[in-house]
Amino acid sequence: MEPAVIHNPPNRIDDLIKCKQEGLDVTCFTTFQILPVDFTHRANEYQAHIFLCDFSGTIDQKEYSFRKCYARGCSHNLCPHVSQSTMIANRYLQRDYFKMQAAEIDVEERLFTAGDMLVKFTEMHEEYGPALTIHDFINIAKEGIEVSMDVDLESIPAVEHFAGLDNSQVFLMATFTFTTLEKTSRCERCLSCYEADKEQEEKHNKVQVANERLRLLYEEFDETSIEYSKRFYEE
Repeated sequence: MEPAVIHNPPNRIDDLIKCKQEGLDVTCFTTFQILPVDFTHRANEYQAHIFLCDFSGTIDQKEYSFRKCYARGCSHNLCPHVSQSTMIANRYLQRDYFKMQAAEIDVEERLFTAGDMLVKFTEMHEEYGPALTIHDFINIAKEGIEVSMDVDLESIPAVEHFAGLDNSQVFLMATFTFTTLEKTSRCERCLSCYEADKEQEEKHNKVQVANERLRLLYEEFDETSIEYSKRFYEE
């Protein structure tokens, strides 16, 4: 007998963890994609690669699936360099694995691989600097070092290129600009996305997902001395 499709499917890793904590049986499997995507940002058109993980499995024998974007990379200064993005994506992914395993959700610890991108990262490390993430700055602040942060929230139209298929999406992107030790650094997060042709059906839910991810990050900022102003997407 085929598993039933769950009526209130999870959208986030934390939804899976909540289900597990409620005593439900949760299975989880991952599939990775690194897709070329055409973005349009403030009249600038450019191509980047997005690092997607599709999470799927069952909750009490009912099927679910959702995807999460872990990084975006390109060869110019409109986003992190593509060679850095593999490392950034894997660092965020490993944090999610840690959270799931702490909740006793079995999941195979597979990572993104991007062929020569990893080789190029070693060569370009000195030019572009280390692959810092948001949690690096949280840890810096926990050490007592002064850190301030500004966040810019945007809805960016894009076209994903699958094999033989183009898919129009809207990405809810957040750029976190950290200032510490007289240096400024930017960290990007894709907080959610939805199909452009299904805006009426999907936008409200995906904006809620993005705002919940922001709330969780702000809770971590509030545990430190990071100076910032909270911003959310309008629902």
